[in-house]
Amino acid sequence: MNIIFMGTPDFAVPSLKKLIASSHTVQAVFTQPDKPKGRKMILTPPKVKVCALENNIKVYQPNTLKDGEALEIIKSYNPDVIVVAAYGKILPKEILDYPKYGCINVHGSLLPKYRGAAPIQRAVLEGEKETGVTTMQMAEGLDTGDILFVYKTKITEDETSGELFDRLSFAGAELLVDTLKAVEIGKIKPQKQDDSKATYAKMIDKTMCPIDFSRSADDVHNQVRGLKPWPVATAVINGKNLKIHKTRISSLSGKEGEVVSLNPLTVACKENSIEILELQPEGKKVMDSKAYLAGNKVSIGDKFT
Repeated sequence: MNIIFMGTPDFAVPSLKKLIASSHTVQAVFTQPDKPKGRKMILTPPKVKVCALENNIKVYQPNTLKDGEALEIIKSYNPDVIVVAAYGKILPKEILDYPKYGCINVHGSLLPKYRGAAPIQRAVLEGEKETGVTTMQMAEGLDTGDILFVYKTKITEDETSGELFDRLSFAGAELLVDTLKAVEIGKIKPQKQDDSKATYAKMIDKTMCPIDFSRSADDVHNQVRGLKPWPVATAVINGKNLKIHKTRISSLSGKEGEVVSLNPLTVACKENSIEILELQPEGKKVMDSKAYLAGNKVSIGDKFT
């Protein structure tokens, strides 16, 4: 099939690469405009753009899909299908309806759960034990289209959203190829989503970083895992700001927020406690808590905020 691919971040790259390596033809790629990143605000292209250019595929980066210009570009290619993976823009109806096989989306959750922008992080933050990838026939609503294929996988107790993100990106690529094969030979059975079971995975931001030790150790552990690698959970001890990169649940108890052990550094929560295994002081690299304690005075009973 002739395909136009729409995607932006790392999650979409394995799907694009899988399509390039397949018998299908990727005619063109749509992705978000380059954006300034880092302290020096250097204009940086999306990962999908980099991949496309490395494979000599034409790239388009429209600011909007609603002015008719994108539709005219799509018509000039006359694709059989448009594949969308974490593109970050809403497709208008005229684009959704144009290709022979419509638009097929690769979404990092078990729909209808976690529709929206951050399904993988939200699954970890909520302590889900299972998640997956769904391919769906796109409709006008936000991730409301009919389900085509589903891949399910367990989330391990200590898995971060970054680790899960990587796993699901490759699983999604495999699922996409299987979906396209079924669509092409007419052996696809779309399933309507149960809207009554839908949940929304809103964007992740830095307001979610501060840890509240009055919550359970499970909740804190999920927060640390879910915000890794970005924006990373935070806490303050003795006036020093720390990013908390890795934790483990402990059965120790004590007053909420207080240090109850130094081997390893352990903080009491509402239920049980949390061992801080890796942290990052301001302006320094990530280190284990033992290294931090060797250079910073922390005592039993000191309070994290």
